[in-house]
Amino acid sequence: MKIIYIQIIQSLFIIVLYLIIKSITFKVIKKTLSEKLIQESRGILIRNIINLILTLMGIILIALIWGVKQADLAVFIGSVLTVVGVAFFAQWSILSNITSSIIIFFNHPVKLNDSIIILEGKDYVIEGKVANIGLFFVTLETEGSGEITLPNNLFILKSIKNITNEKRIQAKANDNVQ
Repeated sequence: MKIIYIQIIQSLFIIVLYLIIKSITFKVIKKTLSEKLIQESRGILIRNIINLILTLMGIILIALIWGVKQADLAVFIGSVLTVVGVAFFAQWSILSNITSSIIIFFNHPVKLNDSIIILEGKDYVIEGKVANIGLFFVTLETEGSGEITLPNNLFILKSIKNITNEKRIQAKANDNVQ
Protein backbone atom coordinates (compact mmCIF):
# COMPACT_ATOMS: atom_id res chain seq x y z
CA MET A 1 0.00 0.00 0.00
CA LYS A 2 1.37 3.38 -0.94
CA ILE A 3 2.33 5.71 1.87
CA ILE A 4 -0.10 8.39 0.66
CA TYR A 5 -3.03 6.01 1.18
CA ILE A 6 -1.86 5.30 4.72
CA GLN A 7 -1.62 9.04 5.38
CA ILE A 8 -5.14 9.56 3.99
CA ILE A 9 -6.52 6.76 6.20
CA GLN A 10 -4.74 8.16 9.26
CA SER A 11 -6.03 11.66 8.50
CA LEU A 12 -9.58 10.37 8.11
CA PHE A 13 -9.22 8.51 11.41
CA ILE A 14 -8.13 11.73 13.15
CA ILE A 15 -11.10 13.62 11.63
CA VAL A 16 -13.60 10.94 12.71
CA LEU A 17 -12.05 10.81 16.19
CA TYR A 18 -12.29 14.62 16.38
CA LEU A 19 -15.99 14.54 15.46
CA ILE A 20 -16.75 11.81 18.01
CA ILE A 21 -14.92 13.57 20.85
CA LYS A 22 -16.56 16.88 19.91
CA SER A 23 -20.02 15.30 19.90
CA ILE A 24 -19.55 13.60 23.28
CA THR A 25 -18.07 16.75 24.83
CA PHE A 26 -20.91 18.95 23.55
CA LYS A 27 -23.50 16.50 24.97
CA VAL A 28 -21.80 16.63 28.38
CA ILE A 29 -21.82 20.45 28.23
CA LYS A 30 -25.50 20.52 27.25
CA LYS A 31 -26.37 18.15 30.11
CA THR A 32 -24.38 20.28 32.56
CA LEU A 33 -26.16 23.42 31.34
CA SER A 34 -29.58 21.92 31.97
CA GLU A 35 -28.66 20.42 35.36
CA LYS A 36 -27.03 23.56 36.76
CA LEU A 37 -29.46 26.05 35.21
CA ILE A 38 -26.61 28.05 33.74
CA GLN A 39 -27.09 30.58 30.96
CA GLU A 40 -26.78 29.29 27.40
CA SER A 41 -24.22 32.01 26.56
CA ARG A 42 -21.73 30.38 28.95
CA GLY A 43 -22.31 27.04 27.27
CA ILE A 44 -21.57 28.59 23.88
CA LEU A 45 -18.34 30.05 25.23
CA ILE A 46 -17.23 26.74 26.78
CA ARG A 47 -18.10 24.90 23.53
CA ASN A 48 -16.06 27.41 21.51
CA ILE A 49 -13.03 27.04 23.78
CA ILE A 50 -13.18 23.23 23.68
CA ASN A 51 -13.77 23.27 19.91
CA LEU A 52 -10.70 25.48 19.45
CA ILE A 53 -8.53 23.15 21.55
CA LEU A 54 -9.78 20.02 19.74
CA THR A 55 -9.32 21.66 16.33
CA LEU A 56 -5.75 22.72 17.12
CA MET A 57 -4.91 19.22 18.35
CA GLY A 58 -6.41 17.71 15.19
CA ILE A 59 -4.47 20.08 12.92
CA ILE A 60 -1.23 19.30 14.74
CA LEU A 61 -1.79 15.54 14.45
CA ILE A 62 -2.67 15.77 10.76
CA ALA A 63 0.37 17.99 10.13
CA LEU A 64 2.56 15.36 11.76
CA ILE A 65 0.96 12.61 9.65
CA TRP A 66 1.69 14.54 6.44
CA GLY A 67 5.35 15.00 7.25
CA VAL A 68 5.75 18.34 8.99
CA LYS A 69 8.92 18.03 11.00
CA GLN A 70 8.41 17.89 14.73
CA ALA A 71 11.21 20.38 15.32
CA ASP A 72 9.60 22.94 12.99
CA LEU A 73 6.21 22.38 14.59
CA ALA A 74 7.71 22.72 18.08
CA VAL A 75 9.38 26.04 17.15
CA PHE A 76 6.10 27.38 15.73
CA ILE A 77 4.02 26.27 18.73
CA GLY A 78 6.66 27.58 21.14
CA SER A 79 6.62 30.98 19.44
CA VAL A 80 2.84 31.21 19.50
CA LEU A 81 2.64 30.11 23.15
CA THR A 82 5.32 32.66 24.11
CA VAL A 83 3.34 35.51 22.58
CA VAL A 84 0.10 34.27 24.15
CA GLY A 85 1.86 33.73 27.50
CA VAL A 86 3.18 37.28 27.58
CA ALA A 87 -0.28 38.61 26.72
CA PHE A 88 -1.92 36.54 29.45
CA PHE A 89 0.78 37.38 31.98
CA ALA A 90 -0.16 41.01 31.52
CA GLN A 91 -3.76 40.01 32.25
CA TRP A 92 -3.24 37.09 34.66
CA SER A 93 -6.44 37.82 36.52
CA ILE A 94 -8.45 37.46 33.31
CA LEU A 95 -6.99 34.03 32.67
CA SER A 96 -7.56 33.08 36.30
CA ASN A 97 -11.21 34.15 36.10
CA ILE A 98 -11.78 32.24 32.86
CA THR A 99 -10.25 29.10 34.35
CA SER A 100 -12.33 29.55 37.50
CA SER A 101 -15.42 30.00 35.34
CA ILE A 102 -14.82 26.62 33.74
CA ILE A 103 -14.33 25.04 37.19
CA ILE A 104 -17.58 26.61 38.45
CA PHE A 105 -19.37 25.42 35.30
CA PHE A 106 -18.42 21.76 35.70
CA ASN A 107 -17.80 21.16 39.42
CA HIS A 108 -19.18 23.84 41.72
CA PRO A 109 -22.34 22.86 43.64
CA VAL A 110 -23.83 26.37 43.45
CA LYS A 111 -26.46 26.89 40.73
CA LEU A 112 -28.27 29.90 39.37
CA ASN A 113 -31.00 31.19 41.77
CA ASP A 114 -29.51 29.35 44.79
CA SER A 115 -29.57 31.21 48.10
CA ILE A 116 -26.08 31.13 49.58
CA ILE A 117 -24.05 32.46 52.46
CA ILE A 118 -20.39 33.30 51.80
CA LEU A 119 -18.38 33.01 54.99
CA GLU A 120 -15.81 35.80 54.88
CA GLY A 121 -14.63 35.40 58.44
CA LYS A 122 -15.95 34.82 61.94
CA ASP A 123 -17.98 38.00 62.10
CA TYR A 124 -18.65 38.80 58.44
CA VAL A 125 -20.88 36.94 56.00
CA ILE A 126 -22.44 37.78 52.66
CA GLU A 127 -25.90 36.36 52.12
CA GLY A 128 -27.70 36.49 48.80
CA LYS A 129 -29.24 34.78 45.83
CA VAL A 130 -27.05 33.85 42.83
CA ALA A 131 -28.35 36.12 40.06
CA ASN A 132 -25.72 35.46 37.41
CA ILE A 133 -22.74 33.19 36.88
CA GLY A 134 -20.72 34.84 34.14
CA LEU A 135 -17.36 34.32 32.50
CA PHE A 136 -15.57 36.67 34.91
CA PHE A 137 -17.95 37.34 37.82
CA VAL A 138 -20.63 35.77 40.00
CA THR A 139 -23.39 38.25 40.84
CA LEU A 140 -25.37 37.97 44.07
CA GLU A 141 -28.58 39.80 44.87
CA THR A 142 -28.59 40.75 48.54
CA GLU A 143 -31.35 42.29 50.60
CA GLY A 144 -29.34 45.07 52.20
CA SER A 145 -26.52 45.81 49.78
CA GLY A 146 -28.20 45.30 46.41
CA GLU A 147 -26.07 43.46 43.89
CA ILE A 148 -22.61 42.24 44.77
CA THR A 149 -20.20 40.90 42.15
CA LEU A 150 -17.37 38.59 43.05
CA PRO A 151 -14.60 37.62 40.64
CA ASN A 152 -14.82 33.91 39.81
CA ASN A 153 -11.28 33.22 41.04
CA LEU A 154 -12.23 34.56 44.51
CA PHE A 155 -15.66 32.88 44.49
CA ILE A 156 -14.19 29.39 44.22
CA LEU A 157 -11.83 30.11 47.13
CA LYS A 158 -14.59 31.13 49.56
CA SER A 159 -16.39 28.89 52.02
CA ILE A 160 -19.98 28.81 50.87
CA LYS A 161 -23.08 27.52 52.61
CA ASN A 162 -25.78 26.66 50.07
CA ILE A 163 -29.12 27.26 51.79
CA THR A 164 -31.18 26.15 48.79
CA ASN A 165 -29.28 22.87 48.52
CA GLU A 166 -29.84 22.21 52.25
CA LYS A 167 -33.59 22.78 51.75
CA ARG A 168 -33.58 20.31 48.81
CA ILE A 169 -31.80 17.67 50.91
CA GLN A 170 -34.17 18.26 53.83
CA ALA A 171 -37.22 17.99 51.52
CA LYS A 172 -35.92 14.68 50.11
CA ALA A 173 -35.35 13.37 53.63
CA ASN A 174 -38.90 14.35 54.62
CA ASP A 175 -40.30 12.64 51.50
CA ASN A 176 -38.38 9.46 52.31
CA VAL A 177 -39.70 9.44 55.90
CA GLN A 178 -43.31 9.71 54.78
